[in-house]
Amino acid sequence: MSDVQNILLPEGSIEKKTVTLNLGPTHPATHGVFQNILEIDGERIQSSESTVGYIHRAFEKLAERRPLYQVTPITDRLNYCSSPINNMGWHMTCEKLLGVKTPKRVDYMRIIIMELARISDHLICNSIVGVDTGAYTGFLYVMQYRELIYEIYEEICGSRLTTNIGRIGGFERNFTPTAWSKLEKFLKEYPKVLQEFENLFTRNRIFMERTIGCGPISAERALNYGFTGPNLRAAGVDYDVRVHTPYSSYEDFDFTIPVGSTGDCYDRFLVRNQEMWQSLSIIEQAYQKIQDFKGADAEVYHADVPEYYLPEKQKVYTSMEALIWHFKIIMGEIDMPKGEVYHSVEGGNGELGFYLISDGGRTPYRLHFRRPCFIYYQAYEELVKGAMLSDAIVVMSSLNLIAGELDA
Repeated sequence: MSDVQNILLPEGSIEKKTVTLNLGPTHPATHGVFQNILEIDGERIQSSESTVGYIHRAFEKLAERRPLYQVTPITDRLNYCSSPINNMGWHMTCEKLLGVKTPKRVDYMRIIIMELARISDHLICNSIVGVDTGAYTGFLYVMQYRELIYEIYEEICGSRLTTNIGRIGGFERNFTPTAWSKLEKFLKEYPKVLQEFENLFTRNRIFMERTIGCGPISAERALNYGFTGPNLRAAGVDYDVRVHTPYSSYEDFDFTIPVGSTGDCYDRFLVRNQEMWQSLSIIEQAYQKIQDFKGADAEVYHADVPEYYLPEKQKVYTSMEALIWHFKIIMGEIDMPKGEVYHSVEGGNGELGFYLISDGGRTPYRLHFRRPCFIYYQAYEELVKGAMLSDAIVVMSSLNLIAGELDA
């Protein structure tokens, strides 16, 4: 729908027209929830006004009515392209409040899952950037490896997209031999596929012309907005939560932080590609470290926190103590300590933070999710001003805006 605005000039002058265009929320590239009211002159964007709120689901208020472990499925619905990172971030926030120390093997298992999720997130984002610039082949090619990642999730927890993976203190079960074999298959095959994916795009003349200089942002402006993750690193700032505030034993791993310089769509694409290589390296390191655990240590997959970790079903049937803990956890009858904590993780598209306040009750008194997409979208108006209409879609894709995280 458009509204032609006539700008009346003195008699004898040429009449100039601008068009008000609704880019979304029904446009396929806006996923049914992004509305951008563009003022365009021909195909040049003069100004933009973004609307937030089409998919608001009141996650934070829902969480205030649930015990800690029941909040995990809510976090799945934030950035659902890399939901295990959301799950792990929430578990670590709870562990920070409860004073739980997880075993090293649990930390390394979590890192494997989180880095698989990062690869899945970047794989989706970069392949969609390709689609939005007219290149569909890369998207079709890499999706089979996103499917393999989901098969690993499925083997570990039974779920694929919204995983609800892990528990406070660790995992609900040990990784099966099938899960390890699928991981080995992924580590063996994906590097070649990723290299071919890069060859399709990195020096592709059409792709470069569509992305270089498109939607740039300076390091100063990115920091002023509160950018984090690949979008900030593409602007030249080497901030990564895994390095600056290590969690889950990330300090035990060797990896580099890819950075760009211009902050445009091309740099964002390159940074995400390089991060996939780094994630592969981290997964391989974690896999090797886990192989070093022997005997009983090789079977550890959770911390000793009976107040918050459901006992094994067989023990519930045979042990009165396990039955009591099972009942109290399921019925939400365990009070948490009073406290106020903030914990953040390096999500697939930036710093995902959880600000939790407890008044000593059985549910969070207040909970706030720091969602990186909410911050990126506020900069969208600035990034597309003066750009072509076709650039508006590419910029949106390269920011990796996830609707579920935007309006939480």
